[in-house]
This record gives sequence, structure tokens and C-alpha cells, in this order.
Amino acid sequence: MNRTTIWNGMRRRIHMHEVGPRDGLQVEDVFVPTEDKIALVNALSDAGMAKIEVTAFVSPQAIPALRDAEIVLRQIQRRPGVVYTALVPNARGAERAIDAQADELNLVMSASESHNLANLRMTREQSFRALAEVATLARTAGTPINVSLSCAFGCPMEGDIAETVVLDWSRRFIEELGARGVTLCDTTGMAFPPQVAALTDAFQQRWRETELTLHFHNTRAMGLANVLAAIDAGASRFDASLGGIGGCPYAPGASGNVCSEDIVHALEWMGYDTGVDLDALLASARRLPALLGHDTPGQLVKAGARLDLHPRPENFEEIRQRALERGIRV
Repeated sequence: MNRTTIWNGMRRRIHMHEVGPRDGLQVEDVFVPTEDKIALVNALSDAGMAKIEVTAFVSPQAIPALRDAEIVLRQIQRRPGVVYTALVPNARGAERAIDAQADELNLVMSASESHNLANLRMTREQSFRALAEVATLARTAGTPINVSLSCAFGCPMEGDIAETVVLDWSRRFIEELGARGVTLCDTTGMAFPPQVAALTDAFQQRWRETELTLHFHNTRAMGLANVLAAIDAGASRFDASLGGIGGCPYAPGASGNVCSEDIVHALEWMGYDTGVDLDALLASARRLPALLGHDTPGQLVKAGARLDLHPRPENFEEIRQRALERGIRV
């Protein structure tokens, strides 16, 4: 392990990107009221998230849970230093997001041909051409773009995706479309630590000035291990979802993203600086079940933080006295 938590006398900074308001809510059966979405984003801003994926500018028929995208993005309270990003699938979505003053456009394509066809109904080349139009619009508006490359660590239909394929698509988005950042997505939870470390290192060796984000799902309970492997390889930006909600509707068996509060708790105890107020984050996570109508996968809201202590039994002094008496007789 070459993990370093101290750089230049300061705790190493890990930038947490919250995707719950988009990636989490888009797969929910219930429509979370607009005012509750706005309040959730505001609370996440106040908690110290570095970036928040607020919504997606997609067809309301395709994803009715996010049909209020413009209202939410326009009415949130913007905290200085926080990046408010929105997913856009096409030029029309980009125009809507730019008009609603998104700080960044998040474009999505899959590294897997099969997954791209199943998810977007296009080949990868067709997707790239469509996203090139989005990049042109963004450039004209002066809005940066990030590209989320799905199935970068494996496809449920094709298996492993060659590292060279992932890097080549990354190159095209960075060098041809001018992407400010690339997110390598473990869409179906197929990533494993040595693979993560190798791909993270290979990417950073090529594009040190590009913002690299890692997006892991916890489908096979390796989310935290993969985050740590990426940190070992030099990564410092991670997507996570409040309560661990979310999942890809076109990825059979894929559970939610790694849980924001669980990851923050772990990293803080390991000496990293996430810039996140864990108590504030937990307060938001505890409100999710009432909004969604079901429990969430996150563990910290159930168990509490490591030093959230419990009261002693009411008859503790009686127990102690009996123990002492037994000790005397011995």
C-alpha cells in the first residue's frame, strides 16, 4: 500500500461528488416533491459536498421522477465553491440545462457497445456524434463538460472491457471535445481493486490536468475497497449517493451507488479531509426513507458513527455491584 493521508503537512483532500438527487431519484417509483428536492440539494450544499449532480434534462416520459429539472436547478441556493452539474443526453437537454444555469453538463456514454445500445438505443459512434453537438453548444455558452463513461470496469452483457477501449474513448472526449473531466463508472459493480488501481494510474499518466472522477456501485460489496484502491493510485474525486440509493435501470442486478455518508465516515477515520460535515450529511440521509417510502442501503444511519455511544443499562450499578461481590467471594 502506498496510501498517503498527509500531503505537504496537510490532510490529503478527497472531493466528494453527490449524485443522489439525480442518479438516486431517477430510479424511484415515487415522485419526490419539487420543494423536497430543492431542500435536499440545499442541505447537501450546506454539508460541504464539492459537486452535486442536481438533476437530468431528459424526457419527462422517460424519467418522470425528474420532470421538474428546470425548477429545481433554478431555485436551489447556490453555495460558493460548489459545482452544480446536470446530466444531459442530447442537444435539447443541453439547451435546457444551459438556460437553467447549470455550472457543468454531464454527458453519458458507455464504453460497452451492448450497454450503449440497450441504454441509449445508439451505437457508441452515434452517441459520440450526438455528444459532439452538445460539446459545441456548451463551448459556445462557456459551460464546461464532464463525460461519464459507463461500464468502464465491465459490462453485464460483454464481460471485461479492455483498458485500451476505455482510454481511447476518454482520449476522444478530452482531446476532440475538450472535456474538463471524465468519470469512469462502475455501472454494475463489476470493478475490483487491482483493476481500479491500474486503470486510474493509466488514465492519470496520460491526462494529469483532466479532472478524473470514479463512480462505483456497491453491487458486490466492493465499493469502499475500490475507492481506497483508486486513492492509492492517486485519485481524489468520487461520486457517491446519499443513503446508497440509485442504480442503472438497464443493468440487471445493479444496486445503488456507494453510500455518501458511509464513505465520508470511513475516509475521515482514515485521516483524509473530505470537507464534509458528517452530522449534516446523516441528517439528510435520515430524511430519505420518508421521502422515498422505503429504507435505504446505507449502514451508518442504522449503526451510527463509530463513537456514537449508547447508554449503559438502567441497572448498570446493580450489575457492577454483583460483579464486585462475586469477585470478593473468589
